[in-house]
Amino acid sequence: MDLPGKIALVTGGAHRVGREIAIALAQAGCNLAIHYLNSEKAAKDTASAAKAFGVNAAIFRSDLRKLDQIEGLFRLIDSEFGRLDILVNSAAIMNKGAFQEADNEDWHNTIDLNLKAPFFCIQKAAERMQINGAGAIVNISDLAGLRPWREYPVHSISKAGLEMLTKVAARAYAPEIRVNAVAPGPVLKPDVMPDSRWHEIGDALPLQRPGNASDVAQAVIFLLENDFITGETLVVDGGSRLS
Repeated sequence: MDLPGKIALVTGGAHRVGREIAIALAQAGCNLAIHYLNSEKAAKDTASAAKAFGVNAAIFRSDLRKLDQIEGLFRLIDSEFGRLDILVNSAAIMNKGAFQEADNEDWHNTIDLNLKAPFFCIQKAAERMQINGAGAIVNISDLAGLRPWREYPVHSISKAGLEMLTKVAARAYAPEIRVNAVAPGPVLKPDVMPDSRWHEIGDALPLQRPGNASDVAQAVIFLLENDFITGETLVVDGGSRLS
């Protein structure tokens, strides 16, 4: 896919990894629909940074855990841009807790945002992409989707589901629409983690350093541009799975 002039929706595009993806897409010439829920100021800042590359960027608030708001989001994008070429499902939550402590609220908050929302966003995006006969979708997964994390049971389950969703959607929408995923490793330090611990994690990797959000963004760009890849997960983890 040639990216200049394409219309891209990035869910969770206001900050952290989602912001870096949005900025990379803008730098590649894409016009942006930046989704957010509570981070309006960050979304506006991201849109402003994107516009510096000469593209159009608009922000859209939506609670993706609710199907009617997903539908509303895509109607607003229709009104603003008239079409959609790219979807990046980046919005997610990651709550820590023992398996036995997880309750109904934990389950629904995580599964609804991390798995149900990408499913229905793909549906809505594909409807629009099929009109133009082409499109590309990238889901932001996690190493937790490839191997279980004991302290993040519901998160791990949600990301494992996203891995299968990527493959099922790739089969369902081929050949017009390609669907892939990126599974980041340690690329962005949690706000509550001490710097010393973050460096320890990086030092333990085969590449002996942590990554950064730009590494994920560049992986997304690669998957969008390469027209002969679909149904795959590109792991960006500094070799973490080798140890």
